[in-house]
Amino acid sequence: MNLSNFPERLSELIFESGTNAAKLSLELGYGNATISRYLTGRSLPTVEAAVRLADYFQCSVDYLLGLVEENHTRSFKACPPFGQNLMFLCNYYQISRYRLQQMTHISESVMRYWVRNKTQPSIVNVVRIAEALNCSVDFVLGREC
Repeated sequence: MNLSNFPERLSELIFESGTNAAKLSLELGYGNATISRYLTGRSLPTVEAAVRLADYFQCSVDYLLGLVEENHTRSFKACPPFGQNLMFLCNYYQISRYRLQQMTHISESVMRYWVRNKTQPSIVNVVRIAEALNCSVDFVLGREC
């Protein structure tokens, strides 16, 4: 898993949109420091922040994170609760949650909290699931139709 392209991709999207980091922070309701940490690679966005950024730039989360090279501009649907989509993914791929845990090395207790909507996954864990299932991050999040 390589998310090191995220800062560069975000910088490109900011430039191409004709905005700047300060304006982006203001429009999305984030502090300037948050966008600065993303641009310098000091932190990755939360899942919610990644979706908001992707929606803002009208791109996929996969493109925003630098996981794919082409941006196929399209609209995405709103993300369902992650726990609900995790169960959908297990049914869709006909695998048990236990098997997904083995494939991703994510603990059972962590997934249980997601299913119960007590916590949300990190963007790293969402990418880990997408890689294990050989699908897009947007599909894991329930954004793709």
